[in-house]
Amino acid sequence: MATLRTSNLFSSSSAAAIIRKPAAYCRKSHAILQLPSNIRSNGISFPTLPRRLPEDDLIQRGEKTATKQIQLLPKTPQSQDRLLLSKLYAIADTVADRAEMHAIIGAQRNNWNHLFLHSINSMTLAASLMAGVSSITLGDASAPHALAFKLSSMLLFTAAAGMMLIVNKIQPSQLAEEQRNATRLWKQLGREIDHILGHQTPTELDVKNAMEKVIALEKAYPLPLLPGMLEKFPETVESTCWWPRMQHKKQVKGMGSNGWSKELEEEMKGVLNVLKEKDEEQYVRLGKLVLNINKTLAVSGPLLAGLAAIGTGFIGSSAHGPLVAIIGGVLAAAVNSLEHGGQIGMVFELFRNCGGFYRQLEEEIEGNLEEREVGKRENGELFQMKVALKLGRSLSELKKLASYASPSCRQEEIKEFAGKLF
Repeated sequence: MATLRTSNLFSSSSAAAIIRKPAAYCRKSHAILQLPSNIRSNGISFPTLPRRLPEDDLIQRGEKTATKQIQLLPKTPQSQDRLLLSKLYAIADTVADRAEMHAIIGAQRNNWNHLFLHSINSMTLAASLMAGVSSITLGDASAPHALAFKLSSMLLFTAAAGMMLIVNKIQPSQLAEEQRNATRLWKQLGREIDHILGHQTPTELDVKNAMEKVIALEKAYPLPLLPGMLEKFPETVESTCWWPRMQHKKQVKGMGSNGWSKELEEEMKGVLNVLKEKDEEQYVRLGKLVLNINKTLAVSGPLLAGLAAIGTGFIGSSAHGPLVAIIGGVLAAAVNSLEHGGQIGMVFELFRNCGGFYRQLEEEIEGNLEEREVGKRENGELFQMKVALKLGRSLSELKKLASYASPSCRQEEIKEFAGKLF
């Protein structure tokens, strides 16, 4: 006890001495603060503190540890579902953006059709009027300013013929119809993705199918005008295809017959036969007819405007010059009004889209009938209702088409169309 008191007094007095001394003498305080040897020998010890590492070493070790933990972390079902959700949301945003872009471009190209139609007709009729005025004579002399009217008429006819060539090449009414149909299909795809996000658990197959549908739509209805524009006067007329040819289906297990029966299969075969022989064939045939009419009008308009310009050049030197100029200009305006005012290009594109509508329905029916495993088919009752709604028929009316299910049934024997919508 005496030793402890002595050491305590000694240490306290030495600490007071350190406080009074300047900083230069602080090095000597280490010897004064050491405990006596007899206390250390009695088994009193202090815990050894770990050596403090520099901050850079701690940061590097923390980063390595975090990296190892991330690498070793397995992909849980929740993380996989979140990844699929993120992919589908990204596709849904792209689809909504495409629909808006096609709607804006469709309105712009529809405006082109109206502006070009009225501008070309105004130029052609004004040129015809100038040609008539320049052919007026006062006795044996021509009217004043006849040369100015004559040259103006020639320039207007030439400009109108050039504009007709350009407009007939791009067919603004057909461009507008393409964008309108594309807008509808992009919105339809967006609703399908929203349904998956809201009522189902997304899978890799859903993401793959959505991506394939996006690519197929972009290929069927391109946004750029030049290059990449669809051919307005194709050599062969085919139905438009805006869906992927090979569509992957989900397999449903434990569903029994999955809503399918022999009667339903016969009914679907009858619908398929009528669609091929009557509906799609009708729209392809009408598309060819409208295409031939459009080709004739597209050539006739610029040709008549060019003849009118040539006839204007013979005003004053030939008696037939004014006749050719005036009649040619009037006929050019009439042909242009019939082609673009009647929107012949839009009608042709409409027929192709209608044929594509029935072609898609045909492939859906064929895909289900060719699938041997019933579990991989779409539910039979649901599919029957979808087909009836797309054709504008009731379920009882749809069953009447089962009489055309025989492969030997000819087109002449089919007396009705499957679709009643258009």
